[in-house]
Amino acid sequence: MDFSLSEDQRAIAEMADSVFRDYCTDERLREFDLDAAPYMRPLWQTCIETGLHALAIPEQAGGSGMGMTDLFCVLRAQGAGLGQVPLWQHQLAAACLARFGGADTQPLVAQAAAGQALLSLSLNGLAASHGVGLQLEQSNDCLLLNGRLSAVDLGAQADQLLVLADTDDGVQLILLDPRAEGVELIEGVYNHGQAVADLACHSVCIRADQVLPQAAIRWLEQRAIAAVASLQLGVSEEQLKRTVAYVSERVQFDRPIGSFQAVQMTVADCHVALEALRSALYQLCYRLDTGLPCDSEALATRYLCTEAAHLIGHKAQHVHGGIGVDLTYPIHRFLYWSRYLSLVLGGSAATLERLGDWLANNDTLGWKYDLDENQSLC
Repeated sequence: MDFSLSEDQRAIAEMADSVFRDYCTDERLREFDLDAAPYMRPLWQTCIETGLHALAIPEQAGGSGMGMTDLFCVLRAQGAGLGQVPLWQHQLAAACLARFGGADTQPLVAQAAAGQALLSLSLNGLAASHGVGLQLEQSNDCLLLNGRLSAVDLGAQADQLLVLADTDDGVQLILLDPRAEGVELIEGVYNHGQAVADLACHSVCIRADQVLPQAAIRWLEQRAIAAVASLQLGVSEEQLKRTVAYVSERVQFDRPIGSFQAVQMTVADCHVALEALRSALYQLCYRLDTGLPCDSEALATRYLCTEAAHLIGHKAQHVHGGIGVDLTYPIHRFLYWSRYLSLVLGGSAATLERLGDWLANNDTLGWKYDLDENQSLC
């Protein structure tokens, strides 16, 4: 395996790392906590000026037309800095509309690429025990959207949303204006600090061109999994880095606590979970960029992401002892982010159930049988 990045990808990673580390200092994050802003608007403007907001949007729509590996480089840096900006939601929604939307949606994609419109999305219904909360029904004049959707990222701030709804043809993605007549917004805040909103739809009129084909769901979900896992990798790397520095300096019984075997084993477990996530994520990004099927790889990455978020988040918090519960100390923010990322696309149990169903219905082991060098194994 060759996990090295190209020269262009390294340049993107360095630029993103510089942007987020320069802005997302512990002092700025503390100010954001107290400010009650929905997201970091100055940082979002910087992302627009540097083009980080449109890496995955096609070139013909005004974006950079890059792949998931390139986006991974940016999101990993965002996760390490805990940057409160909707990078993955915005550009994956725009890229999905560019690929599956009709001609009427393309001006919106161009506006998103130019930073003139903010897009967000919600795929929560794919893993919710109660299923998809919105229903789209045929009426005399148009399609009517009814139901309720919980905790949509920046649901009240976005200009347009991609949401899931049950239709006569199954679950489909719907392009929804959150300020359309019949949409009720109940604003809130996730525990990691970013604004969300519950949406209640009361006979919202939807045009046929606002309904995307079913193929859009799989396309978008797999890339959303890669994006969230990239963020989690950055969050966990920085959390673990800070934890190692802390246990190397914190002295108890005249010794750094990092010299205690129990602490060493705890940190080692975290490293193992981190490297398992990294390997699965690299493979998923590669397969997405090369057009290879990745149903099982996406679910496996999602499972490893949720497990790493829980294990690293809580073990790192634990070895900090009492100082970890002091909100003037920054380590708690990494735990909050890990909790959010572990649930935003469904938890580990829901993901493992879906992966089990896939394995039960497929008689190959997945990735290795569709690569050229392994065709002789079929």
